[in-house]
Amino acid sequence: MGFFRSILRGKPRRHKPSSSPPPVLSPASGQGPISKDLESNIQQLQARLSQSPDLVTRRFPIKSTGERAALIYLDSLSDKVAVNHDVLRPLMHETSADPQIENLVTVGRIKSETGLGQIVKDILQGASALFIANKGAAYIIDTHGWPQRAIEDPQLEASLKGAHQGFVETSSQNIALIRRYIPDRELKMIELEVGARGLTTVSILYLADVAKPEVLQELVDRIKQIDIDALLSSGELEEYIEDNPYSPFPQFSTTERPDSVASQILQGRLAIVVDKSPGVLIGPANFAMFFQSIDDYSIRWQVSSFIRLLRFGAFFLTIFLPSFYIAVISYNFEVIPLKLLLSVGESRQGVPFPPIVEALIMELTLEMLKEAGIRLPAPIGQTVGIVGAIVIGQATVQAGVVSNIMVIVVSLTALSSFIIPNNDMSAAIRLIRFPMMLAAFVYGLLGVGIGMLIVLGHLISLESLGTPYFSPFGPLRFADLKDSIIRLPMWKMVKRPLSSGAVQQRKHGSNRGGNR
Repeated sequence: MGFFRSILRGKPRRHKPSSSPPPVLSPASGQGPISKDLESNIQQLQARLSQSPDLVTRRFPIKSTGERAALIYLDSLSDKVAVNHDVLRPLMHETSADPQIENLVTVGRIKSETGLGQIVKDILQGASALFIANKGAAYIIDTHGWPQRAIEDPQLEASLKGAHQGFVETSSQNIALIRRYIPDRELKMIELEVGARGLTTVSILYLADVAKPEVLQELVDRIKQIDIDALLSSGELEEYIEDNPYSPFPQFSTTERPDSVASQILQGRLAIVVDKSPGVLIGPANFAMFFQSIDDYSIRWQVSSFIRLLRFGAFFLTIFLPSFYIAVISYNFEVIPLKLLLSVGESRQGVPFPPIVEALIMELTLEMLKEAGIRLPAPIGQTVGIVGAIVIGQATVQAGVVSNIMVIVVSLTALSSFIIPNNDMSAAIRLIRFPMMLAAFVYGLLGVGIGMLIVLGHLISLESLGTPYFSPFGPLRFADLKDSIIRLPMWKMVKRPLSSGAVQQRKHGSNRGGNR
């Protein structure tokens, strides 16, 4: 009962504030200070990283001081050029009046570390550890060089007039892409580490003079409370920090476009960059965000408003069109005009199943075709989707399993779900239409109305990082309606949306260059 009560009421999951992350340590990491004996340190590291064929241990004397040293790194995670030219070459072949290691090594980032456990973690992240005889500290040298993917156009968020750059799996490159759009000193970043065995860096980017401090602190507290072995994707992080884990609606917006992230940061929201994941989370999110695209701000505002109206209309069609058809055919056929009713009756003649079974067969078949098209290679997936839909649709109608009207209804439903630009929201509304169909089969149009009220009440009760999810519709905020169902001209949207919780409301002046 608690599960259904949480769904209907939208009861948020409460997070207790935490000042520091829980002390989670990997049992294999090893703790304690290192020894001054060089060979002892090497043996301890090799024991900690046993059965690692890519572990390289290079012993050599430092030419400037004559001290014995050893460089230890993982060959698969380190940049070989940086190791050979910026670390080994100056240490082994060059002399200097200043024998300090920081002045000999030509790598930008270098630090001293005494804890063996932390040294092991740094090596597993791609750094190199330099040990020197008779010294109780090691130098951690930044030689990261793991395999990386080139920056490409996002596949799921194609843009007609926007930039053709997408995020990759390396957080440093993703942050660099965001900084290119917002080269401002107020763009701040908080770095947190999540995971005991697979350490993952989570970076929160925000404008210090715009973002609301309470929302930022709430997000930091939620991330600090995560206690898991490893964080593999931004989707996993979203499940741990969202307000209502039982809601089908996404409570954080996910994007692979740096221009979209920059636009949301400028509105006062927070961007969450997860290392090893190309998806960046945006919060606090509201319902209208999932129907907006970055292209909306690159085309004429009249066209953008028309497209947004299509998207919101598609939201209602996807959820309620199959259930409305089932309701009027099963119970409330008196609302159908007589000529249309005769046409529907003729179409359903010979169909052995009731409308609910007919609808479930076609909807589930459509979902299977969609999933098959995604999993198969692109050329084959497109062929399977097109040919499969045509062949199955035509065959089922000719066999008398479903009616022509049902094929039209299912096709319109599928097209409506594909119009919505956010994949998470599209998947959520496709899922909701199944209980709506069952309600229509049991109660008719009354069931459709009750289902609509339940969905609306759930949306109003939802929160994202403690802010209203259904804003600007509930609570009603007229100022934010300028960029919700429709989009007014850019020079009309002077203030940032209230739903973002921005401290600094004014975004720009109301003037523009052209004549009015």
